[in-house]
Amino acid sequence: MDAPDLNTLDDHDYEQLAVRNAHPRHRDPDTWAQLTSREHITRTRTALNNVHQRTAATLRRRKTERDAFQQECHARGEAGKQEWFATRPEYERWRRGTASFHQMIQAAISEVGKLERRLNHRAATQQSSQAARETLRQLAVAVQRHQAAHAKAGQIAGQEDYELWQLLDRLTVPCGPNQDPTSLRTMLDFYWTDVEVQSNEGRAQAEAERTMRQVPSGRSARFQGVPRARHVGNEKELAG
Repeated sequence: MDAPDLNTLDDHDYEQLAVRNAHPRHRDPDTWAQLTSREHITRTRTALNNVHQRTAATLRRRKTERDAFQQECHARGEAGKQEWFATRPEYERWRRGTASFHQMIQAAISEVGKLERRLNHRAATQQSSQAARETLRQLAVAVQRHQAAHAKAGQIAGQEDYELWQLLDRLTVPCGPNQDPTSLRTMLDFYWTDVEVQSNEGRAQAEAERTMRQVPSGRSARFQGVPRARHVGNEKELAG
């Protein structure tokens, strides 16, 4: 059976649908999945609560009426008592059936409440994960900009610089349908990029960038040893 479009149902029809699917043995799986989806679960809980409250009110009212009827029958003597006992089986059947229905609705409300709490927890966890992912993205962008600034300026990178840049290759986040671990650098290159390495000057800066990426830790061999003094034109014949 095809599940109905719940958005087209008024409150009465929606309530009747929720009641028909309240008992696990009688419910349609697709319809119940819709009733307990994030979009509809609050309305489902409200509908079941309304039925539960009305049933409880009916049980209380009928009991009050039955108690009053008992007093009236006893006041009429033996004939009244016979009427009281004659009507008792029918009332008891109604009471047991209504009480059973009341308990079934209560069980459904409890089940829906658990599902709703699970959905809320999942949503909160997802929101927290998204916030953490965005924070990590901002951090990765900042590290990328730091590396790009060194590439543009042609500055000598220190050990701490290489250790910082190395994190872009070492740290991963889940990505894609299979949630494969993907490095932050790859995420920056394909998904998170909002800065470009400032390398308009061309080959020298591109080479510096490649050097920085190829040396994940320690100092680049390009910058090893003691720096030697240089002078424009080397007129003073300092060590070259």
